Amino acid sequence: MPQRPVALFAMTAENVPRIFPPDVLARLRDAVDIDPTLVAENFADPRVRDKLAETEVLVTGWGCPTVDEAVLDAAPKLRAILHSAGSVKGFTTPAVWERGVTVSSAADANALPVAEYTLGMILLAGKDLFVSRERLRTERVHPGWEIVPGIGNYGRRVGIIGASRIGRRLIELLRPFDLRPSLTDPYVDEAGAAALGVPLLPLDDLLRTSDIVTVHAPDTPETRHLVGRRELALMPDGSVLINTARGALVDHDALIDELRAGRISAILDVTDPEPLPASSPLFDLPNAFITPHLAGSQGNEVARLGLAVTGEAERLCAGQRLAHAVDGSALGHTA
Repeated sequence: MPQRPVALFAMTAENVPRIFPPDVLARLRDAVDIDPTLVAENFADPRVRDKLAETEVLVTGWGCPTVDEAVLDAAPKLRAILHSAGSVKGFTTPAVWERGVTVSSAADANALPVAEYTLGMILLAGKDLFVSRERLRTERVHPGWEIVPGIGNYGRRVGIIGASRIGRRLIELLRPFDLRPSLTDPYVDEAGAAALGVPLLPLDDLLRTSDIVTVHAPDTPETRHLVGRRELALMPDGSVLINTARGALVDHDALIDELRAGRISAILDVTDPEPLPASSPLFDLPNAFITPHLAGSQGNEVARLGLAVTGEAERLCAGQRLAHAVDGSALGHTA
């Protein structure tokens, strides 16, 4: 049996058993030589520093400290970073890419629960469930048995901002339903949109023609307030904005003004700032439905992230191409 490469966990220690429950950890340890009791929460820790000298693979996750030149100097054998979460922007540095370290991410695995959350919210919003619930809770009077006009999910137009991993998974999940999705993304051309099975629209046209707009673009300097006052004004009366990306993509002051006017509704799993201050009017507006960043992997879903990393470790050891390698040159316009 070939010798297993030496690996080291680098994340918040409490996350190791969550992401790598016993069966997943056992499979990972079949692929790499890793000690689950030694977790690098700080690369300056003497035990961690000693281990870095022989480490070939870093298994990273939420809370991973920055992998800078000093860490790379201390880990001369390092050849791969396998990240058990989404974006690697928070802890990688240019030196990682300059030294040719292979980086992989479980972002694809984490995209699924976000897409599922968004699908659920789209279907519920199409029934006007959130506003109807608030009205029923406030008035405590049944509205009667008449058919409610203007609601339903037959032919409802869903505008997707961003063909990210999550945006693409959402497009897949929408296919069985009688909804009409469209896409806007400056990095997707007509042929790419056709391959995804959705029409490609400029942002303004998508906003004007969508009943539900859902945001899945990355958080970059260029996308700050991508949906601002002007863009919100383009949305039709009665439409719904969903944001599971990052709070900074939406101008919250402008959104609050629109919500106070009662013209549109919003479903926000992310906010700016995050968390919201207790004084935020978003908590009190009946047409704002706020959840505390729950769309991504939670509970039993995080084991899927560990499985994704374990699969990458097995491929690495077999000399195979990694399935979820990160392109460092694309980080400027991806999550």
